[in-house]
Parts: sequence; structure tokens; C-alpha cells
Amino acid sequence: MGSNLEPVPITSQKHDPAWKHVQMFKNGDKVQLKCIYCLKMFKGGGIHRIKEHLACQKGNASTCNRVPPDVRLHMQQSLDGVVVKKRRKQKIEEEIMSVNPLTTVVNAVPSQVDMNEGIQAIGIEHSSSLVLNPGEGMSRGIERRKKMRASKNPAAVYANSDGVVALEKSALFPKKMDNHIHMAIGRFLYDIGAPFDAVNSVYFHEMVDAIASRGAGFERPSHHELRGWILKNSVEEVKNDIDRCKMTWGRTGCSVLVDQWTTETGRILISFLAYCAEGIVFLKSLDATEISASADFLYDLIKQVVEEVGVGQVLQVITSGEEQYAIAGRRLSDTFPTLYWSPSVAYCIDSILEDFGNLEWISTVIEQAKSITRFVYNYSAILNMVKRYTLGNDIVDPSFSRFTTNFTTLKRMVDVKHNLQALVTSQEWADSPYSKKTAGLEMLDCLSNQTFWSSCDMIVRLTAPLLKVLRIAGSEMRPAMGYIYAGMYRAKEAIKKTLGKREEYMLYWNIIHHRWERLWHHPLHSAGFYLNPKFFYSIQGDIPGQIVSGMFDCIERLVPDTRVQDKIIKEINPYKSAAGDFGRKMAVRARDNLLPSEWWSTYGGGCPNLSRLAIRILSQTSSVMSCKRSQIPFEQIVNTRNYIERQHLTDLVFVHCNLRLRQMFMSKEQDFSDPLSFDSINNVDEWIRPRDLYLDEYGNSDWMALDPSSVNTMLLRPLNDETEELGEGFDDDEIFSDGKDSEDENTGDKLVNLSE
Repeated sequence: MGSNLEPVPITSQKHDPAWKHVQMFKNGDKVQLKCIYCLKMFKGGGIHRIKEHLACQKGNASTCNRVPPDVRLHMQQSLDGVVVKKRRKQKIEEEIMSVNPLTTVVNAVPSQVDMNEGIQAIGIEHSSSLVLNPGEGMSRGIERRKKMRASKNPAAVYANSDGVVALEKSALFPKKMDNHIHMAIGRFLYDIGAPFDAVNSVYFHEMVDAIASRGAGFERPSHHELRGWILKNSVEEVKNDIDRCKMTWGRTGCSVLVDQWTTETGRILISFLAYCAEGIVFLKSLDATEISASADFLYDLIKQVVEEVGVGQVLQVITSGEEQYAIAGRRLSDTFPTLYWSPSVAYCIDSILEDFGNLEWISTVIEQAKSITRFVYNYSAILNMVKRYTLGNDIVDPSFSRFTTNFTTLKRMVDVKHNLQALVTSQEWADSPYSKKTAGLEMLDCLSNQTFWSSCDMIVRLTAPLLKVLRIAGSEMRPAMGYIYAGMYRAKEAIKKTLGKREEYMLYWNIIHHRWERLWHHPLHSAGFYLNPKFFYSIQGDIPGQIVSGMFDCIERLVPDTRVQDKIIKEINPYKSAAGDFGRKMAVRARDNLLPSEWWSTYGGGCPNLSRLAIRILSQTSSVMSCKRSQIPFEQIVNTRNYIERQHLTDLVFVHCNLRLRQMFMSKEQDFSDPLSFDSINNVDEWIRPRDLYLDEYGNSDWMALDPSSVNTMLLRPLNDETEELGEGFDDDEIFSDGKDSEDENTGDKLVNLSE
């Protein structure tokens, strides 16, 4: 991608569904669009051309060979809808133009604007123009237009120079009609206690479109239909989707994910999922309250799931890093010598960030930043003021956990540093009664303190590379296995370059080594780095021995047939020397723009055995990915004694979780969480909860006084695939080493004033 391309945020005014699947860039005065799946850049043609590309409809654009099936179907339906609307509009216009021109149709429009009655009187659903007879009708139309505009009525009837009265779209479908529908939707969601982000579900959009397309006469489903044939059909639909995923497991293999969480009532539930490049599927969940601490019970549970999925299909089992899971995982890899146990990368990085946050100087800065946000997020007037100065951006950025939220929020505050400083030095702030409060004075002191900002900047430079690895590890855009090793190399490299002196950066490296010990030399991650051509061919000098050993370990473990092992070893040499198809100019260019597994599928035909192994390794994830919790009654399954109802609830959970997981892969738009939303409260509570000292002072905290939310948060998030930024060149032997420096392990106090 050219460096002259400037990312442009896609605002909420872009209503076409295809906008969710592209990135927009500005090249001088021209706008270019990029498909987020195949990364193809379009220099013209507009969003309709992109839609044809995603729908795989030949015509004005090439077809996308990586678009998910659900997205392709959605785009095809959208294109069909455009055709239908065009035909309907053309038919209406023909009917209107066939009306006797001496008929004064405008008299049918009531002077007292009730647009529902007006539409019925006209007798059409959509219209862009009506024929008016000249003379009296014309003057009435002009007069009515003046009256409507004077009263700021959205409906407008007016005449043009050809004697044709144009009826604006808003006249036939006034905004107040949409408001009525929105209120009805709101009352329903409030009644059932649904989370507000339910309206972001692609299935909500499908439901609204389906009801709208049916028109008058639609009958809602009954309670018994939802419990009966609708759920039954949904179960079958989900099973068919899972079967399509399973068909790819023989080629790509899969990872079994073990996700544990605690419910509000204290029950410990475990869910089992299976990941492949085609998607992630929910298998089952169970109550593990009595057994979660037992490595033996966990081993038996996971073993059963692996056998149900198929031992030959599973390359790895990923769990959290707690000791009981580590013990169960090691036993599992002994029982099944053709798979690995792996601790979740996201869990390990979160632990690293927790340790970083416990360092005294970093903890102090975080507390200073929290004193600002606690004040801001408990006064609606101050929050409105802050958002005006930050162009609608929140300064608290909810993330994966409360530990990562500490550092994503510090980065957000650094991003809007000048905006915040402009606020507290403005006359508006000086005139505000809040600036005189104790917390307001502390906020002014903190935001004006250069030491605070230099400390924040240093923390961001130390942690931003780790946050990038975390986002790559949890990405649904591409399997992470081929990128994690390189990502951690870049994180250590960034810390080393930032601090310079070995006694300073080793403090942070030792924290990383302690938490990353199981993963730094994990054979799958080493092999993923080795087999990713983007990184392999950019290694300077000899390939580090631990990476080669990890590759050999994967060959021996994942390929039990010794004859095939020997063939793979022979095929490694052409790959190392970029011989044959590996050295083609096309293959060299494709190292950067094809998924590693696709690169092997395209150019690895001369080394079929190595290619098969590479595709299986590079198609895996590196972290446990769970669907968002909701009100679906997991616990009721355990409490229900009736076998029929228990199975009914089990199927309900099965459908719910798989639809949620499918949406994770269907919806590629970035998720921006509201810090004040209950869904984010566990991770942001320490940033928005008022201090006891000021608890009685929060008098103006009316949420109704908050300004409407903005979408400008997109300006602060990366629009590009972050794996593109991992770059080339891996030549620092010290980074590849994970040896701890015992002399530097206790040098935390030396870095207290590091950022000054």
C-alpha cells in the first residue's frame, strides 16, 4: 500500500451494507476503497462496484475469493433488492406519467399535513413526481410549499419549471414515522431486558428487512412457534453450518478451545469450541463448579471432547494458563502424541500487562489518570464538554480485561492530549463551576503536568506493541498462528529501542519471559514463524536454532508416518532456497498480500507434503475466543430436572452461541464500547467509579443531559490489518533468546523516574 494513502473513517451516514466490509482511503483528491477480505484496492466505481465484488457477481468488478459465505449472500440479496426497487420505481413513474395531465392530483394532498392519509389519497407507495395541471393547482402547490418550509415541515410539495410538482421523499415517509417505529423497537427491547447492542446484530437487521419486505398483513410468530418449529429449524440450520466447517477440518485441521467463566451466581461453566479458518463453532458447555480445580477431571472432559471431534483433526487444545489446565494439557499431549496443548496467548499477554501495571511508577501514573476519568464520567456536563473538545471520543477505552483497559485508556488519553489541555485552558472551563471543585483543580494540575504526560507516553511506548499482539491473537480476520512469534519479537524489539540500556529493558523482558516461557519455544509458534514466507525470507543470517527445532518437533508430532516425515525434510530445502515456484516473482510479491496458508496452497504444489503441513499449522488460532454472554439461561440447564426441557434449553444455548460466533466472523466492523455501558462495567469500573471522597458532590449526573454519541472514535483506531506493520528483518539474536538476567530481575526501583 502506498504511503500517500490516508485512511478516512467511514461514518454512520454510509448506509449501504457494503460499507461494513471495506476500508476507505484518500489519495490526494481521489477516494479509494479496499476490500477487507482479499485486500484488493478499488480506485473507482463506488460502493456498488464493491458490492458486486463481494457478491462474486461478475460485471464491473473482479470477484472476491475470500469473502465469507454469509457476507456474499447478504451482498447478493442487497443487489437483488436494488434491482427490485429500481423496477418498482420505474413502474410507479410510468403509472404516474400515464395519468390524464388535466387531473389535478395535488388536490388529493391534504393541506393539513397528515402524511399517512396523504399517501392513501394519492394511491401510491413511492413517488418522485406528480403531474399538475397549470393554473390554480400550480399556485396552490407553490403556496403550500412556502407554508411548509416556513413551518419547517419535512414534507414539501413544490412545482418546477416544467409544471411538475415534486413531492420530497421525506413527505411520503416523514421522520416522525421512523421515530414511531424506533419507539416500538425500544419498548420491546426494554420490556425483555435485552442489551442495547442487540440492534447491532446482523440478525436484527435481517429481521427488520424481512418484516418490511412482507408489508401489511404480517403476523408475528407465537410463543409455541418460537419454542417449536422455529427453534427446530434453527438447530438444523446451525448444524448444517457446522457440518460445512467440519468438511474443511481434514485439510486445515482445527483447534479445540476451552473457555471457563463464572456466572453471577458463582457457578463455574466451561464451554468447548472448535476453531478453523472457516469459522469457530460452539460444541457444548457444562457446569464445572465442583470439578474446575481438579486437573484429573479437566483432563477427562477435554479428552472426551477431542475424541468426539476426532483425534486426527485436532492440532492443539488451547486453555487458560492456570496450573490445573497445564497439568491436564500435558497429560493430554502424552495421551494423544499427535496434538499439542497451548496456553492462550491472550491470557499470557494479559498477565504480562498485569505485571507491568504492578510496577510502582506505572501504577502511580495509572492512578493519576483514573482521578481524571472518575471526575469526568460522573458529571454529565463535564463529559459533554470533554467530548466536544475530543471530537466525540471517549477517554476511557474498554478492552479485553481490566488490565488491558488500563493501557488502552492511557493510549487514548495520549492520543487526545492536546484536546484535553485545550479544554482545561479554555475560558469555558474557567467559567465552569466544576473547575473550582477539588477534583477539577486536580484535573487541571494533572493535565498541565509535563512529567505526567511524558510518563504516559513512555508507558504507551512500552505497552502498545503488546496490545497489538493481543489484537492479532484475537483477530477474526486471519488465523493468528503465523504472526504471534513475530509480534512478540517486535514487542521486545520496541521495548529495547525505547529504553536503550540493557539494565533498563531487561526488567520488562524478564516479565515477558516469565509469562511467555511456555509459548516462546512452543513448537507450533516456532513453526508458524518458520512457515510464514513474509517473515522466513526476511530473517537476516542463520535461522535461530530454537525455531528450527520447533519446526522439526511439529514434523515429528503432527505427521506420524515416518515416510512422509522424510519427504517433508527433503522438501524444506527448495523452500529455504526459494527454488521453483517459491522463487517466482508472483510468489515473492504474494508473501505480503496473501494469507500464509493461501500462499502455500498457491505456490507449494512442488512440495505437497510440506505444503499440507504448512496449511494445517498456519490455519490455527492462538487464543481462546468466546462468544459474548447474554441472557440465555446456561444455568437453567443444570437446574432443570425434566429431561425434555433440559434438552430444549441445551438446543437453545447451542443455537445462541453459534449464531453469536458466526456473527463474529460475519461482522468485520470495529466494535466501540461505551464505557458507561453495563456490558463494559467489569473492565472499566475502576476508571469511572467515583472516589468516596467526592461521592456526595456528584449532583449533576443526569444521563439525559448527555450529548448524542459520536462515531469519531474510528479516528483513533487502526484501519489497516496490523499484521502488515510487523515488517521485515529479524536479526537480533538477543531478542530470540529468552535467558533471564538474574542481576536485573529486581531493578524495578531504578525505573521509577525513567520517563522524566
